[in-house]
Amino acid sequence: MFIDKVFKPLHRAEQRRWAGAYLWGLLHSPGKKTPRSMAQAGSLPAGAAHGLHQFINASPWEWEPVRRGLAQTVAASRPAYAWTTADLLIPKQGEHSVGVHRRPDPATGRTINCQRAVGLFLATGTQCFPVDWGIVLDGAWDWDDLRRRRARIPEAETRRPVGAIVLDFAAGVTAAHPRLPHAPWVLDLTRRCDDASGVMAGLARRDLDFVCEVDPGQIVLIGRQSPTVITVGELLDEPHARQPHVLLRQSEPGSSRPVRVNMYAGTVRLSQRGAAKDGVSRPYHVLQRPSVDGGQPARYWITNLMSRGVEEVLLLARSQAAARATIARLREGFGVLDFEGRSYPGWHHHMTMVSAAYAYRHLYGADGTASPAAGPLPMVPAGAASWADAGVKGLGA
Repeated sequence: MFIDKVFKPLHRAEQRRWAGAYLWGLLHSPGKKTPRSMAQAGSLPAGAAHGLHQFINASPWEWEPVRRGLAQTVAASRPAYAWTTADLLIPKQGEHSVGVHRRPDPATGRTINCQRAVGLFLATGTQCFPVDWGIVLDGAWDWDDLRRRRARIPEAETRRPVGAIVLDFAAGVTAAHPRLPHAPWVLDLTRRCDDASGVMAGLARRDLDFVCEVDPGQIVLIGRQSPTVITVGELLDEPHARQPHVLLRQSEPGSSRPVRVNMYAGTVRLSQRGAAKDGVSRPYHVLQRPSVDGGQPARYWITNLMSRGVEEVLLLARSQAAARATIARLREGFGVLDFEGRSYPGWHHHMTMVSAAYAYRHLYGADGTASPAAGPLPMVPAGAASWADAGVKGLGA
C-alpha cells in the first residue's frame, strides 16, 4: 500500500492515519487546501481540522525519510531517466511565514512578496514527480535570530544559493544509491543560478552525468597548453568550430520539422571561477540550438555525456520542460501554494504531503482511487473519540 511504503518512517500509527487523512484532503477537497476545507470535504468529525493542522505544524516527524521513501516508490513504479529541478515562487501576504522576501517574478516582471522554493523531480516517461524541496532563506532569515526562532529554523540551516541546494539534492540521491536510480542530472543553470561552473564541477566530483543549460556568457576554457578563456556564445559563433546536426521533431500528428543543432567540434573545460579543481580539468561538450529567423534566442548546453548522441542529449534536456509543467499542475490542484503556517518544519511537512498527493494521483489513478496493488487510502477512524485521541494525544509529543 502507498501509505505503508511512503510513510513507513512515521513509527506511530496515529501519525500514519493523519498522513492518510491529509493526503485524502489534498486529493479531494475543492479550491484552497486548508485543514478546515479538507476536513469539511471529508465530512470529518469535529476536531479534525485541528488535528490536520497539528499533524503539519506541531507533530515532530522527519520529512527527509518520507521523501526518500516517496522517491523509491516512484522509481520502483516507473523507469526513471533523469533528475531535474525547478523553481517555484509562492506568493504571500505577510512577512512572517518562513523564507518570505521580495523578489522579481519572472512571469510578470513585477516584484512580489513570496517564498522561493527549489524542487527536485524524478523524470519518468512523460511524467516528472516532485520528491524533495528546499527553501531559499534570503535576507534577514539568515541572521535575524528572533525571526529564525519563531519560524523554528534549525541552526544549521543558513542562507544557501540555489546552486548549493541543488548540490545538496545530488548528495542525498548519491548517498541513497542503489535505492535511488543513477540517472543523468538535467538542470537549467541560466540566469537563476549564480554559480553554474560550481554546480557542474560539484556534479562531476560525484561522478554524475549531466546536461546543463547555460547562458551564452558562460565562460569555458579551450586548449590544453595555453588555454583560451571564451564564452560558449563566442565559441559557437565561429563557423569552423561547429559540427551541425539536423534532428527531426514532430510538429503535428503525422508530420515533422527539421531542427538544427550545433556541437562544438572539440571539448571544453570549466573556468576556474566557482569550480573546484577536480571538476575543472574534465572535458565537456557544448551544444547550441541556434536562433531561428531572429525569434527565440539561441540556447546552449554543457554536458559530460561524451558517448551519447546529440539527439539523446537533447531529449534529456526536455525533462526541464516536463518539470516546469509539473510545477504548473502542482499550482492548479494540489495545494502547493496553500500552506497557512509560518514554521520551517510545517512548510516542509506540507510540501512533503503535496508531493505524495501528486505521486499518488499520477501513479494510481486520476480520481485518487488506488489500483488494487496500491490499496485504498487508509482513513482516520470516523469516531470523534478516535480523532481526538490521534489529534490531541498523539501528535504534539
